[in-house]
Amino acid sequence: MLTELRTIKAQLARNSTTSSQPPSQDKPWQPKSERQKTGRSSGAQPDHPGKTLKMSAHPDVIVDLPVTGHCTCGQAWDDVPVDTQVARQVHDLPDLHLQVTEYRADVKICPGCRSRQRAPFPTHVTAQVQYGPRVHALTVYLNVAHFVPLERTSEILHAVCGARPSDGTIALNLNLAAERLQDFEGRLRTALTHQPVLHADETGSPVNGKLHWMHVVSCAQLTFYGQHARRGLAALEHMKVLPKYTGILVHDAWSSYFKLPAQHALCGAHLLRELRGLAEHHGQVWAGALRESLRTVYHDLNAGTLSPEARTAFERRFDELLEEGLLANPAAPPVPGRRGPTKQSHGRNLALRCQQHRAAVLLFLHDCRVPFDNNQAERDVRAWCVKRKVSGGFRSEEGGCNFARIRSYISTLQKQGLSVWEGLVSVFTGDVLMPNFNP
Repeated sequence: MLTELRTIKAQLARNSTTSSQPPSQDKPWQPKSERQKTGRSSGAQPDHPGKTLKMSAHPDVIVDLPVTGHCTCGQAWDDVPVDTQVARQVHDLPDLHLQVTEYRADVKICPGCRSRQRAPFPTHVTAQVQYGPRVHALTVYLNVAHFVPLERTSEILHAVCGARPSDGTIALNLNLAAERLQDFEGRLRTALTHQPVLHADETGSPVNGKLHWMHVVSCAQLTFYGQHARRGLAALEHMKVLPKYTGILVHDAWSSYFKLPAQHALCGAHLLRELRGLAEHHGQVWAGALRESLRTVYHDLNAGTLSPEARTAFERRFDELLEEGLLANPAAPPVPGRRGPTKQSHGRNLALRCQQHRAAVLLFLHDCRVPFDNNQAERDVRAWCVKRKVSGGFRSEEGGCNFARIRSYISTLQKQGLSVWEGLVSVFTGDVLMPNFNP
């Protein structure tokens, strides 16, 4: 009874700092942070350069303000030459409205054979009345880059420039953009397989009321999103990146990743949260000690003060504490009449996982390319969580896949400092701006 009561209390006390539970499910109060205190106040520091609006060297409009009237001595200012000028600038948007371009194709009739010939319209002019590439790009930019729903996207365009595209028009823009980005996605897949270190994560992404999954594979300069009905290996194979990747893959120990040929590195931040949960809610002393040792060695490594002797001592201590964890969490005996493996305690499972994947947990100590955590993938996943909060999901699988491809393009451009706006406009003008696939 005491064990069951402790388990129930631990479940009620779970939050994003003691488990893999997302921060959106935390209670209203601020969870504890893993960051060490620096003693500095929050906000900009004294040596921060700061930013302010700068004067433009090439203003678009210049308004001269003459001195008029008379001086106190009676001299008329109109008769006095200008000595110098003091300039002030106002940076503002111009009056926005749609610019309508009418194409008039000449039609001629041959006087001899009476054959009728019309001048060709530009390739992007396909209808009698249509929106141009910048309007199409703006609808995609608002919907995919900033998660604005279709109806509100239409309202924004109507308020700003007088255009009111329908939901169907915006959906067609998303379909067209996804179609024209197929070559980008293929080249992105290939580029990711050549990266030395990749990060992977996944999150729920409802489609028509059913739970689907959004998977991300990324690095500092490239992002690939994939929508799939499954969370496991079938989804990873469908994305066509990780099944042939042999570099280092950083993840959170989801079992499907271990079926891939990559060299594995496990997220230390997830491990710290689980150890904190065991120490605070289950009274597992070994977990608290391992957490503090892990935090100390990470910060020493980050500061460049970790000696080879200290690294060796930590690894020895790591193994000792895991043995203590197994002793504190003995194996549960088989349940008579029940098939399959017996369910073990969370503490025992965690200790066994760390033993089994010891090299992956400690790889950050031996390879400077490997980060301690999986923050890269978690930052990339965050955008999808915002989309889910705003819209709740997608109406169709095709819509989710289109959104994933366009979002991959936007995220990659952002990481490389390229203009997302110019990129989206280029998609609709037919000459897609490609990022650097060998960063």
